Amino acid sequence: MGVVIVEFDSELWLWAARRNESWTFVSLPADASEDIRDHCGGARRGFGAVRVRATIGGSCWTTSIFPDRTRGCYVLPVKRAVRAAEDLEPGDTAIVTVELIDQ
Repeated sequence: MGVVIVEFDSELWLWAARRNESWTFVSLPADASEDIRDHCGGARRGFGAVRVRATIGGSCWTTSIFPDRTRGCYVLPVKRAVRAAEDLEPGDTAIVTVELIDQ
């Protein structure tokens, strides 16, 4: 199994169901999401989560991406500390790198 790394630009958005809690995400491209689904072959954690190492600017952290049926792609939560460190707000566009971690 080779290393899967995806680099993309994406706009930060708030999860409508939890707006008061400021759950902020970026969406992975649809084609990359399909590649990740194929690569994982069903070996996913709860809620279809896939473990990743994410990087935005100088911030790097370990988290999970989640399938979003509405958007048809995986979504990456961007925690408050990363948004603050990188001076990002919902609506801003970030350059994101996601690397799959062995399941």
